[in-house]
Amino acid sequence: MNDISANNTLPKGWLLLFSVWILATISTLASLFFSEIVKLPVCSLCWYQRVAMYPLVVILPMALFPFDAKVTRYAGVLVLFGWLTALFHVLLVAGYIPKSAQPCVQDIPCSETHLNVFGFLNMPMMSLLTFSVMALLLFYLTKSESS
Repeated sequence: MNDISANNTLPKGWLLLFSVWILATISTLASLFFSEIVKLPVCSLCWYQRVAMYPLVVILPMALFPFDAKVTRYAGVLVLFGWLTALFHVLLVAGYIPKSAQPCVQDIPCSETHLNVFGFLNMPMMSLLTFSVMALLLFYLTKSESS
């Protein structure tokens, strides 16, 4: 059911899509805060992850009003691209991928992190976790709308 029912509850699909939009918005604002206010350098891989995240802030609300679950086709591609880039970045920082494979310039290497929370949670890991949660929510949305 795509409409608000008689008991004034929102459809599950709408709430899932809204949750993905909230994650994308918080991630976008956080990345802008750390680069523009805190002045942390942004490497090439971080920019590719931003390229995947930023459009979601605009695309997803257009599918909320009116609700259109077909947006998962487009959002899913962006989330998958961001997830793969974030995974590569996490593996590069962890040392599983040689530094010679990094696409970054010498001034801002992709293999270094400038922010660590709890000693292990760095920006690439936060990006990977965010894209993972978004992918799960979009997958769940697709499954809930097909049944």
